[in-house]
Amino acid sequence: MSDQQTPTNELADVAPEAWSGVHRGPLRAGEWVRLTDSKGRRHNFELVPGKRFFSNRGHLEHDDLIGREEGFTIASSAGGEYLVFRPLLSEFVVSMPRGAAVIYPKDAAQIVALADVFPGATVVEAGVGSGALTCSLLRAVGPFGKVVSWERREEFAEVARRNVDQFFSAPDGRTHPAWDLRLGDLTEELPRSGQRADRIVLDMLAPWECIDAVADALVPGGIVCAYVATTTQLSRIVETLRAHGGFTEPQAWESLVRDWHVEGLAVRPGHKMIGHTAFLVTARRMAPGEQAPRKKRRPAPGAYGVDYTGPRPADLPPEVVEERFDA
Repeated sequence: MSDQQTPTNELADVAPEAWSGVHRGPLRAGEWVRLTDSKGRRHNFELVPGKRFFSNRGHLEHDDLIGREEGFTIASSAGGEYLVFRPLLSEFVVSMPRGAAVIYPKDAAQIVALADVFPGATVVEAGVGSGALTCSLLRAVGPFGKVVSWERREEFAEVARRNVDQFFSAPDGRTHPAWDLRLGDLTEELPRSGQRADRIVLDMLAPWECIDAVADALVPGGIVCAYVATTTQLSRIVETLRAHGGFTEPQAWESLVRDWHVEGLAVRPGHKMIGHTAFLVTARRMAPGEQAPRKKRRPAPGAYGVDYTGPRPADLPPEVVEERFDA
């Protein structure tokens, strides 16, 4: 069927009860749209009847966008051409207002996939930031799951609430039914709350300080996922999980994303890439009183030498902690 033909079996809009943050059909007043110009510059704004969008290439009438199917181009009063779509979640989170730094889509996708966040899951999130990861977690658990987000700073919590409500088109006075945003320090408040969780995501400065609380809250088989920025944080959280004894061997990784330039025979890596943003660490909770088999490989020479001051595995051979020098 060509683009000019009218389909006979149009899909209806996504049911509001799904809380997907996605709409089908013509653009409506109150929705957000994303305009992209010929140089790749992007503009996000809410459609309001009677309003105008202004740029250095003139203006556009909101009324000229409302009622049209997304995926069209439109010219401004000064001849600028814009591509019009509803913003994807990955596009929304990198352009939304920020109180704190956001977790980028490449890391949010890894967290949802490798921490196996599923529909109906109960997820605890420490450090809501600006709400970027929260949107991905809420979409993954669905309206019948639960995301409990702890944030220490009230101003960050308020920015996150506005962003999450905007993405999911929450009616005035309501928010996503699966979301419970709380003010407080997870290290102190999680034990008091008695909250149990299938998954716990830690986006905080010192996640190793709350591992005991995380262990008590996670169900057997549950997953903890820590998001840390530096190698020293990475080492500390991995060794703390090992020393605790109630988790499987921690897995640590990072992802790097590079675009490619493709024009006929001119195929090469792009000049820009999303490099290091953070390290991710995951481990699974063992059943109470159970311990995972320790890995057989001996630590590298000097790994736990006298200069190392962090947590140590309980069964570390004594000779490993001796500092070694080459002759």
